[in-house]
Amino acid sequence: MNRRPEKILAIQFKYLGDAVQLTPALRALRVHFPAAEIHVLVPAEVAPLLERLPSIDRLWAMPRRRGKAAFGETLPIIRALRREHFTRIVDFGGNDRGAVLSLAAGGQIRLGWARPGKWLGCHQFYNQRVIPRAPRPHESLHLAQLLARWDVPPPASLEPEIHADDALAGAAAAILPGPRAILFHMAAGVRKNEWPVGHWAELYRLARAAGRTSFFTTPAGDHGAGLIAALQQLVPDAAVLPPIPSLPLFLAVLKRAALFVAGDTGPVHFAAGLGVPTLSLFGQSQPASTAPVGPRHKFIAVAGCTCARTFPVCARPNHCLAEIRPEQVLATLGQMLA
Repeated sequence: MNRRPEKILAIQFKYLGDAVQLTPALRALRVHFPAAEIHVLVPAEVAPLLERLPSIDRLWAMPRRRGKAAFGETLPIIRALRREHFTRIVDFGGNDRGAVLSLAAGGQIRLGWARPGKWLGCHQFYNQRVIPRAPRPHESLHLAQLLARWDVPPPASLEPEIHADDALAGAAAAILPGPRAILFHMAAGVRKNEWPVGHWAELYRLARAAGRTSFFTTPAGDHGAGLIAALQQLVPDAAVLPPIPSLPLFLAVLKRAALFVAGDTGPVHFAAGLGVPTLSLFGQSQPASTAPVGPRHKFIAVAGCTCARTFPVCARPNHCLAEIRPEQVLATLGQMLA
């Protein structure tokens, strides 16, 4: 008797960096289910990161508005998901929205984390649950461990994987000239993960004196503009890339960099997924759990930072990350580029 081919939906309804860290688990899923049709559901703003991933067959982009349920936009997508008749659904994010979507999509098997939800105990919406391991390993391995419930072996490598749109290479070259430029990314989604502006300014001076070509980049918006304005008060002639209007174009620009330097933020994972070496600066967050994996990537961490994980800004009189000196960063850059 012929069995119906597996049709699997993977859900990651979290943030940009989380989607990149999911890619090793998606590779492991493909290796274990080579004949399966694998779909992935992510928020619409995350979708460009996974559009060209060879391990998946179809990407679903769900509109998301923070704090609001956009039923008029989401219900047609949920109905379309139900028509796919998935044999398995796995929710990697483990948040309430992912749990609700796994139930709404109507899969026969719904796998998720065995931990209480923030709303109505949504972890009960799964019919298969896995208890997270303690201590928690690197995030990419943590996500892959959820698949052990389906006897999926861990991925052969925890290095992330994303792909830029080659059609944007010309536009990217016009924004970032030259093949050996270093990109300094000043902003972070969590303010306490941002290195002080004065340190960025001094690193730029040191890099220029050492003959390194470097450019600054920040996300579009008032906060990024404010960081650049503060930088230019200290280094008026600092080389700053223009605002990049879209995530696909940003990925194409990022792919051209020789090295990417930033705090603990999503673009570090973009660069790592594109194969660009990264140097990340860590304060309160734990590099063993979230720093990019692989020989091309390094991090510098502050020892003894006591800032609460849930507090968005550094609580110390002197910012924890200020303990990382520009000279230390430049020396590490030189080692990586040698």
